[in-house]
Amino acid sequence: MKRTFCLLIALILTGPFLFEIAHAARIKDLAKLNSVRNNQLIGYGLIIGLDGTGDDMKKSRFTLQSVYNMMVRNGITIDPKDIDSIKVKNVAAVMVTAVLPPFAKSGSTIDVAVSSIGDSKNLAGGTLIMTPLKGADGQVYAVAQGPITLGAFSFGGKAAKAQKNHPTVGRIAGGAIIENSVPVDLGGDGSLTYQLDDADFTTAANMAKVINAHFGDKTASPTDSGTVTIAIPKDSKDDIVNFIASVEGLDVDADTSAKVVVNERTGTIVMGKDVKLSTVAVSHGNLSLIIRESADVIQPNPLAEGETVVVPKTEMAVIEDEGQLVVLNLPKGVSIGEIANALNAIGATPRDLIAIFQAIKASGSMHGELVIL
Repeated sequence: MKRTFCLLIALILTGPFLFEIAHAARIKDLAKLNSVRNNQLIGYGLIIGLDGTGDDMKKSRFTLQSVYNMMVRNGITIDPKDIDSIKVKNVAAVMVTAVLPPFAKSGSTIDVAVSSIGDSKNLAGGTLIMTPLKGADGQVYAVAQGPITLGAFSFGGKAAKAQKNHPTVGRIAGGAIIENSVPVDLGGDGSLTYQLDDADFTTAANMAKVINAHFGDKTASPTDSGTVTIAIPKDSKDDIVNFIASVEGLDVDADTSAKVVVNERTGTIVMGKDVKLSTVAVSHGNLSLIIRESADVIQPNPLAEGETVVVPKTEMAVIEDEGQLVVLNLPKGVSIGEIANALNAIGATPRDLIAIFQAIKASGSMHGELVIL
């Protein structure tokens, strides 16, 4: 634990230096063009060719109905009353998901993810049959089909089983062919709108200043903390792609709010460089309650009448470490390293620091946002 805490302190101490190096970022890394976005696709399909690891037709009735519908569509006549006579073990119902990237054209391919929704135990060796993928508007944008790759295995018998990763989820690289593309209007109204990934008034203002300095005054103007509007110059309206490339290549000083992000489950603490603390006193101590239960067996003497008696025995111990009261007298403009050194003076572990930061924030002495994951 001591080495882990020392590593945490080392990372925090080097934090300001790393932030100075990466303080300026390209516009393409800070903001995205409005309407230029990914679109999620989803479809329902069947995996065939499994080695007896498909869905149980008695339990997964939707798989049975899907197999019946597939046979009917392929010209195989089956009496609806005899649907329960279909007994196959090599078919599994799956949900197929994919992401349609912007500017994707008809005929290009995308990867798809396949996930079992029935009680199939293993999709290894299966093949996805033709599955339409629809968008949120209900339109078909791609069609998926092909052999599935798992990157996992599962085998065994009744007494033992060996498994690696998740054999009920797989992927098909390039398994979907795009049938319809989503149209994107680039600068149709003579302007471009950029949306910042993290809304911030200072970053939006800096972004507009950099663009105006490069392309001329009044080219860009921040609409709010998360939006910057760019008027396309007249000489660039016929060459919109190169204009966007020039804009997104500009460096902007990105500003961030002061935050401390903690994850109690993993003991992770991430502190921003702008976090400040006022003078505060911190008392830290640990209270441990140890309870041990055992049993004493009392037996009668040899040849004596009596019964063996089991007497329960409970031992309790309370251990409390001495608390330390430390005054963190922090001057204005204190660095993250000085904060870490001050907290380290009380011998706090990363998990203890999480509780300390929560208490400091509640006291009003932390000037920044505390985010608990």
